[in-house]
Amino acid sequence: MKYVTLTTLLAATVAFAGPAFAEYPERPITLIVPWSAGGGTDAVGRMLAKGLQDELGTPVNVVNRTGAGGIVGHTAMIDADPDGYTLGLATAELTTYAAIGTSEASPADVTPIALVNFDASAFNVRTDSEWEDAGQALEAIKANPGKFKASGFPVGAAYHLAFAAFLNDNGVDPTALTVVPSQGAAPGFQELVSGGVAVVPSSLPEAASMRDAGLVKTLAVLAEERLASYPDVPTAKEAVGTASVGGTWRGVVGPKGLDAAVADKVEAALDKVYQSAEFQEFMSSRGFGVRWLPAGEFGTFMENASKSNAEVIEKLGLKQ
Repeated sequence: MKYVTLTTLLAATVAFAGPAFAEYPERPITLIVPWSAGGGTDAVGRMLAKGLQDELGTPVNVVNRTGAGGIVGHTAMIDADPDGYTLGLATAELTTYAAIGTSEASPADVTPIALVNFDASAFNVRTDSEWEDAGQALEAIKANPGKFKASGFPVGAAYHLAFAAFLNDNGVDPTALTVVPSQGAAPGFQELVSGGVAVVPSSLPEAASMRDAGLVKTLAVLAEERLASYPDVPTAKEAVGTASVGGTWRGVVGPKGLDAAVADKVEAALDKVYQSAEFQEFMSSRGFGVRWLPAGEFGTFMENASKSNAEVIEKLGLKQ
């Protein structure tokens, strides 16, 4: 009789615990975006929020927490209660703060859920550049430190660090290329076509209009594979023999300590959103690259990016 009673009690306990988790989420979820409303990260965040709301059956509200180059928003993600009701759309900058010294925030402080976007940096030069390929360019930059200039980014931004890592991977001092800072690719390309600089690292969609006009050519893209929309552009490995992958990215995270079952449920919902025709068409129409990495692979991706960024940040002398 005691055996039957104990078994019944255990069964009742499991039955009670099951529905309790199955009800997650029981209330609205907040998705923190660390950049301003109206920008690219905000647009991606709102599309993800809409899809997650449909999949999880509860409101998902985007909250823009801006300031200090994304530090305010990323810190808010880290400091949130790990209950699944506050998530964040982390960006590449999270892998740079600790190395630069502007914040202690790092990928070690979050629970990775999934990477949904990766925009590989491309090596753009004028069509009439003396460099016919990336190998020639690297040789010239290495042999003439300080002679050639690059623009299209603020100092320390994702595309700056990606290109610096590309130089470093190929035995070229990242400081050999002089930086002319700009707030984005558009003014950088104006400098490029006017002859003020020799290189603009950017995403290929950002270079598309200049390429289409015949003003710019792309020597390589820092991606593992050629991009489907730009099959004529070789990868770094194809161009120079050394693999280099770099650019900017966006991925969903939770605070450190997020319950594994909750993280798994959000990841499964996010996977459905990512695979949807609506999300894929949105990303394509906006020129965003799509790349899916599940939680474990996303965590490794961020860890590797942190190490690479730390190395080039030190060589560039950007540590504060």
